[in-house]
Amino acid sequence: MKLPQSVRNLTSVIGASIALISLLIILFLFSISALFDIGSSYLGIFIYIALPMVLVLGLILIPVGIIKEKNRLKKYPDEVHVKDWPVIDFNQPTVRNASIIFVAGTICFLILSAIGSYEAFHLTESDEFCGKLCHQVMEPEYTAYQESAHERVGCVECHVGSGAGWYVKSKMSGLYQVYSVLFDKYPRPIETPIHSLRPARETCEECHWTEKFYARKINTKKSYLADENTTEWDIHLMMKTSATYSAQGLQEGIHWHINPDIKIEYRAVDEGRDSIPWVRYTNLKTGEVKVYRDEAVAMPDSDIETVELRTMDCIDCHNRPSHNYLSPANFIDDYITSGEISRELPDIKVVAMDALSTEYPTVDSAMNGIDAYAKEYYEIMYPEVLKEQKELYDRALEAIKTGYRKNIFPVMKVNWTVYPNHLGHLETTGCYRCHNDRHETAKGEIISRDCNLCHDILAQGTADQLAFGTSASPLEFEHPIDINEKWRTTFCSDCHFSLY
Repeated sequence: MKLPQSVRNLTSVIGASIALISLLIILFLFSISALFDIGSSYLGIFIYIALPMVLVLGLILIPVGIIKEKNRLKKYPDEVHVKDWPVIDFNQPTVRNASIIFVAGTICFLILSAIGSYEAFHLTESDEFCGKLCHQVMEPEYTAYQESAHERVGCVECHVGSGAGWYVKSKMSGLYQVYSVLFDKYPRPIETPIHSLRPARETCEECHWTEKFYARKINTKKSYLADENTTEWDIHLMMKTSATYSAQGLQEGIHWHINPDIKIEYRAVDEGRDSIPWVRYTNLKTGEVKVYRDEAVAMPDSDIETVELRTMDCIDCHNRPSHNYLSPANFIDDYITSGEISRELPDIKVVAMDALSTEYPTVDSAMNGIDAYAKEYYEIMYPEVLKEQKELYDRALEAIKTGYRKNIFPVMKVNWTVYPNHLGHLETTGCYRCHNDRHETAKGEIISRDCNLCHDILAQGTADQLAFGTSASPLEFEHPIDINEKWRTTFCSDCHFSLY
């Protein structure tokens, strides 16, 4: 087939070859993926991102070669007569052939580009792409996400949301993330909170309608003491998420903080928003304003004014909605409750907590360390367990190791202390960041620490000696271990934050 002289050059031929080979590989991989139902984020990257980029590079080389060849022919006019602008004359076979190839190629390229762009968009929006592509970096987040109540909510629904603006912003941010991974520039652990995260009112509240947080909730928690019998300790809490009666909406209760008729603003003096010395309450209906100051934080007002002013939203309490890492005390309790760890094994919680108290450099070393500690303990203290209760023992060990793999990631330096969950106050300062009896207005009003503001204890105690109360007459908290009522004057997190 005759083509113009300028097309017949090495650069253009190489470019056309690269483009053609890339296209054939894309079609081959796409066919394999479709026919045999083989799909993964890695294969998708090759089909819809990597190889199309190579194809485009090949197509770019074609006109580059043509331009270079035309310039060369101008220098040597004796070889062929070259005009500054091409003459489109379909009576000439070379022009006709080149035009047919160009038009057909352009149409095919546009169709394939549209399909590829659509598929590439959905690939980069997929949970697998977000969680598995950079496996080591995102392993903690992806693992915790799969254990969360939001497992069926796409990553982009929270991290990007709808709209082209935030989509472009997320992709621009992603370019730096790719650079960080390729050149090992990312921090371990990944820093939080994410300051570029879209406001909760544009993501969380798309599903969780603030005006409809009406129902109160009974939260039943089974805990187990670290003693020989792994004694069960139960507590039933009536969580005051809303008002006593649903018709009263958000006039009181925990979700009063997001009542649309009020605005709560605060200034935190640390990156993790753990230390909050300044809070402002504004009643949007009446215009009433109250400013609370925690004088225990030694910081001049002039310096506090320079700190970022943040309006409180869902994420300030629900800061780990999809990526929560449980402490060993919590996930071991859950496995005992589910029966994965049997209470028939003496000292089983003691063994689990002690084995998990060691800081291991890798997951493999943790698995070996847990096995070694448990075996040595039972060989010395209860050798009959390894003979008579071997099945229960093996099952318990597997549960302990599973809990470790799901909540502790030594390579990325991730665990529950690195990413504290502010929903509550047992293991983190959480509610106590503001509700600590220290934040006070100029008139002497304080943000109370009273436990009954948020929940009533309806029952507590051991399984065989459970004490009961009512919403009208709730029980006073009783610590399962006698600590001389220190819980009245200290925060729970003072002990439980680092407690295995």
